[in-house]
Formats: sequence, structure tokens, C-alpha cells
Amino acid sequence: MSILYTMIPRAQAANATIVLPEGQDPRVITAAAKAAATQLCKPVVLGTPDEIAAAEATAGTTLAAAGVTAIDPTASGLLPTLAAALHEKRKAKGMTEEGALATVSGNRLYFGGMMLALDLVQGMVAGSIASTGDMLRSAFQCIGTAKGIRLASSAFVMDLRAPSPAGDTTLLFGDCAVNPNPTAEELVDIAHATAVSYRKLLGQQPRVAFLSFSTKGSASHDLVTKVRRAAELTAARFAELGVDAVVDGEIQADAAIVPTVGAAKNKGGAIQGDANVLIFPDLQAGNIGYKLVERLAGATAIGPVLQGLAKPVNDLSRGCSDDDIYATMCVTVLQGME
Repeated sequence: MSILYTMIPRAQAANATIVLPEGQDPRVITAAAKAAATQLCKPVVLGTPDEIAAAEATAGTTLAAAGVTAIDPTASGLLPTLAAALHEKRKAKGMTEEGALATVSGNRLYFGGMMLALDLVQGMVAGSIASTGDMLRSAFQCIGTAKGIRLASSAFVMDLRAPSPAGDTTLLFGDCAVNPNPTAEELVDIAHATAVSYRKLLGQQPRVAFLSFSTKGSASHDLVTKVRRAAELTAARFAELGVDAVVDGEIQADAAIVPTVGAAKNKGGAIQGDANVLIFPDLQAGNIGYKLVERLAGATAIGPVLQGLAKPVNDLSRGCSDDDIYATMCVTVLQGME
């Protein structure tokens, strides 16, 4: 059974409100209507009346019929409140009151982001039209990163067609979409955020493996040293913060996910082929890795899930389907739960 079907009841119980800034997209209309019909969450869709009407005509449904709230971000009574809050956040960076109002009224990512910042909603999902860069920029300026984490990152929820050799049906891969060449210290933030994501989404203990082409010194290279240091720093941080997670590395992928290989290659290691969170050394490896598993092994890749932010914001692929948007809304609700 898809991991999504185990997530949906937990999301329904949260009764969260999720803002969807791209109401001009018919896929968003369809996903919002489905989310309302299944009580996944309470969607709020941003768009002018003309934009939403055109999108509804293409989608073949209306937000009103589905009981979904629509807000015109160019004429909403929320504008003064949202603009004042954005000005307070950004005035030290030179943003004026006029500039804040123009930003919130002219850019719906900021309108939605400030709704989240003020706890008017519990999460935001966008990106079917907006670029990832625009999404991240608005998220940083409106929300910022979580306490103790300085770097936002991403993870893919890999819903496996067949269980892994250790019996896992879902793995988290990080970072596969945001940070091209993280330092050892940045890998610590990525691992920390991915472990938190695993705990919130799956409700189980994260077992974190830092991947490399070496297992515990089987090869020597600066790239290996970076990964080894990241694993050591992460273990120290988790011990200091009391994070309930297992950490190991540097470790090769087969030793991380195949128990017989782990026992042979990583004797005495904390991970014995039973990792459920895989941390890639850089974006090239991560992006290649998740696509290979998706295309060759038939796994379903849910994401990229943005993580490390103070409040949940998630980016969509511009080629996403309405089902992808629905799944991302589900993940976003769970990220917002304590």
C-alpha cells in the first residue's frame, strides 16, 4: 500500500489549513477540491476572480461547489496586516512600508508566506507555476529557517514498489533538489532536517546513513573526509539535542541498505544495512540517485519536500499533476504537526 494512504488519516485528523497561491492553475483547483472533499485539509486558494473562473472552467469544477475558500490577493482586507508584518521582518534589510505593501499585493507567494508567518494557515504549497528560486526566496524572507538549522534543504519520500532488503517500504533521500555542493557542516543541517522529516512523516525512528564511495576508510579522498566529518558532527549534535536517531557514515549505498552487505563491510557500525534515511554527499549524487530508483525500480518519488524551514512550505514541479499537488498538501500538513 502506498505510504500516502497511511499518511492521509493522520493529515485528516490535524484539520489544518493550507494556502495554495496559484489559483490560476486548473491543477490547483482540482487538487483543492479533492482535498476539501476528502477532508485532507482546509484549502485556501489565492487568485483574482477572473483567474479562478478561467481555471475552474478548465478544471471542470468550482471552488464554491467544493466548499473551498478563495482570496483575491490584490484586494483582500488582509493586505495591510500582511504588509505590516513583512515590513517588520525586512525593514533592517531596507524594505519600506510601501515596498512591503507592493510586494504582498503583487506577489502571491509573499501573500501566502505571510499568512503562514502569522499562523493564519498551517502550510503553503506552490510551484506549479512559480520557480523553485522564487519559492525559496519568499520562504526565507517570510518564514526563515527552523531553530538550530541554518540551511533549508529538500528530501524525497521514496515509496518503494517492493520492500528494501531490510524490509523498509519507504526511504527518505536528502538533499536531491536544493544545495549543489554542501560542506560537512551543511550536510549536518541536511541530515538533521531529513531526520525530523522522517519522524514527522513516518512516525518512526530515523536511521541515517551518510553515503560515500567509501565505507569506514576503505578509500581515502577529500570527498570521503567531508562525509565522515559530517556524520561525526551529526552524531554529536543529535546526542547534544537528545534526537532519537541512529547515525552512521561514511558508508557505501549497498552497506547502508542491504543487511548482509552491511554486516560484511561495516562490522560494528551503527547501520547494518538497515538505513531508512540516505544523505547524499552532493546534489549531483542525490538527484541522480532518486531518479534511478524512481525509473529503474519503479518507486514513487514524492517531493521535493522542502525542510529546515520554521514552518512548512513545499515546492511543486512545474510538470506536476493534481494528484502530485494533493500528495504534497498531505506531506505539508504532517510537517506542521508537533
